[in-house]
Amino acid sequence: MATLQIHSRSISLPARLHPVNPTSFDQVDLQKLQVSKTAVQVTSEGIQSGLLGLAELYNSVQELAQPRRDVKTIEESLSGSVELLDSCTAVRELFQMIRENVQALQSALRRKGLDSSVQSDISSYFCFRKKMNKSVAKTLKALKNFESRNGNSGSFDNVFREVAGVTVAVFRSILVFLSSPTSARSGRWSLVSRLVVAKPVAENGAVNEVGSVDFALSSLQGKLRSNGAKAVDVQKRLQNLEAVVEGFEGGLERVFRQLVQSRVTLLNILTDH
Repeated sequence: MATLQIHSRSISLPARLHPVNPTSFDQVDLQKLQVSKTAVQVTSEGIQSGLLGLAELYNSVQELAQPRRDVKTIEESLSGSVELLDSCTAVRELFQMIRENVQALQSALRRKGLDSSVQSDISSYFCFRKKMNKSVAKTLKALKNFESRNGNSGSFDNVFREVAGVTVAVFRSILVFLSSPTSARSGRWSLVSRLVVAKPVAENGAVNEVGSVDFALSSLQGKLRSNGAKAVDVQKRLQNLEAVVEGFEGGLERVFRQLVQSRVTLLNILTDH
């Protein structure tokens, strides 16, 4: 079976960030907030670590949104925070959908086993995956547009710009993780590949949990058609994917709460002006 490796930007985050002294605002080392340009493999472990680091990052820079920033800067940052919240919500909805579809397929396999009638359930899952890839592409496009405005705007606070850049990188990595080829036979990538710096590598790579399920289901479909189906580890792969999804959902929940808190902080500062 061909293997797949996804390359994208890595997320350069320390294991734990120390709270920043408000008096040292202008001396903040913004390089700590930079996104590394080195291409690395996107893995479930790496992304979960990135989500944890991102939540801690927001928690650590709360004090940097100080009242002495000008109104225009705060308003620009508020507008950007809404877009990041929208993107976070979109990503969370994708995970809710994949969890529901994975659970439905698990239930069908338990009820029907390797009966040919399970073909329709597998086809439904692949139909969902194609629709999901379209949603992934839509969210990636929104992030790309935001990243362009964030990088070119002179109004954004420097700290907001850098933290927003890390946030976009984390979200992009998650979306690339979800956008594995939906056909093991064709190995084709969807329009998602045009929106990220990512490419499949057919050697020395490993399929992530999403792609692993796709490949196993595609293989099972072929065996069912030829009446040669045997016991396979599809259920185990689905369980692994469900566990990964739960981990991502927990991390995204923490990030979402920090994004909301960041917006509340900015609103309070604007009110006090």
